[in-house]
Amino acid sequence: MKLQENYKKLIIELICFLYALLFVYAAVSKLVDFERFKVQLAQSPVLSIYAEWISYFVIGFELIISGMLLFSATRIIGLYAAFVLMSMFTSYIFIVLHYSSFIPCSCGGILEKMSWNTHLIFNSLFVMLAIVAIIIHKNKRQDDFPITKNSSKIWILLASAIMATTAVVILFLSSEQAIHHKNPFVRRYPKKAIELDKTIDLRWNSYYFAGYEKNILYLANYTDPLHLLSIDSDGKQKRIKLYLDYRNQSFKSIKIVVQDGWFYLFDGTLPRIYRGNTKDWKLTAELKRTPKFSLAQPMDSVTIAFRNNTGNERANVIGIFSAEKDTVLYSQNLLTRQIDGIFDTDGILLYNQNRKQIHYIYYYRNEFITADRNGELMRRSNTIDTNKQAKIKVAYLKNNTERQMAAPPLKVNSISAVRNNLLFINSKVPGRFEDEKFWKKSSVVDVYNLDNNSYVLSFYVQEIPNQKIQNIFVTDDHLYVTAGTNLMVFNLGYLLKSEMKRESELKTDR
Repeated sequence: MKLQENYKKLIIELICFLYALLFVYAAVSKLVDFERFKVQLAQSPVLSIYAEWISYFVIGFELIISGMLLFSATRIIGLYAAFVLMSMFTSYIFIVLHYSSFIPCSCGGILEKMSWNTHLIFNSLFVMLAIVAIIIHKNKRQDDFPITKNSSKIWILLASAIMATTAVVILFLSSEQAIHHKNPFVRRYPKKAIELDKTIDLRWNSYYFAGYEKNILYLANYTDPLHLLSIDSDGKQKRIKLYLDYRNQSFKSIKIVVQDGWFYLFDGTLPRIYRGNTKDWKLTAELKRTPKFSLAQPMDSVTIAFRNNTGNERANVIGIFSAEKDTVLYSQNLLTRQIDGIFDTDGILLYNQNRKQIHYIYYYRNEFITADRNGELMRRSNTIDTNKQAKIKVAYLKNNTERQMAAPPLKVNSISAVRNNLLFINSKVPGRFEDEKFWKKSSVVDVYNLDNNSYVLSFYVQEIPNQKIQNIFVTDDHLYVTAGTNLMVFNLGYLLKSEMKRESELKTDR
């Protein structure tokens, strides 16, 4: 009998030693590279927004439990605590595998080389070891401690497992809600959000995206504005010459847009807008009495969304020009002034063909606007960074008749693209738990769902040395990026495709 008790004691001590060794090693490993540990937690689909305090909680709890397991007086409590913590770890991995929107590259920590399924088995074995140690443990004062009575142990273990699992489920649900709708500037980088398909050498660094039709991408060139480059799905290139009947016109700032079987030549400094058919690539019609504009996007063959600075005190304003009706409608309250109304409202004007909506993304604050075809405000939305106020300084010259930036501004949002219900924004601000060195080598794109006004995910585009990304363009299946003389073609991953509501689905909803 005494021999049997000695065996039980040896088994308990061995299990306690294994737990203490595991937890101490895990805690020390996390402390040695604490910032990396926090980054891994921040990328967790279960615990993203709680990464800060959970990183301290886990390490502290592991060390405390290890100490409790080393002393006979606190050993049984330490075993229960170890069981609870390992049950939480196991529940976490199970949720990641079966219920999260994506599975991170690794679990993190000392066992990051394990696959998720292997890690689940490993944790489950340690849960079983804790149960064995608790069941066979016998305290000298057995009658005085209810948690050491065999009749109570099963119920306590069951209750502990339920509480541990419930806690992780609550963290998961609340984190998911917050990360998409009340994000505290914690980006989520799921693996394979995009995958590089091919890189095409364009030979010139002055190309920009003009449009996309019938699986053909069109690029225009700032230095050769009367030629387009078309690229089909196989990467085959074709040079297209644009024919202009208005040869006597002296242009200053040309932009070409291809859309819905038409192509347009814009020059807001003149101002002039010409239109032609993509069947013959001849610019044969001028949209008469065009207002001046600094930005413009065609909504249909006779209607243009534009921006100019004819608002109060020369502030930027969004307008709708109809060549058919010969009308200009200004939306005076669409752009909100914070400082001067010009620099602080500078941004990107997009037109969503699928949604028939106008989008405007501010450069210097965490906001973008959605309006209908008439320029009526539908909603104001925020990007996940925290820069609500434009951080710029404006100098007024020549008796306030000229303005210029008095200091380098903090740019929040840069290039952008929209496709169906997804808005893609190249952010310039590192989020929490992100390494700024990483930002020097990559460009980060945040994706937002316009349907439910939520943040979806982020991905990074690895930059070619000395060639920063200049433009992005998105189709149903691909992301196109120009960087220097290169065109990079990425396949959209499962998460983005499943989040994107395509044109056929939009028509069904209507």
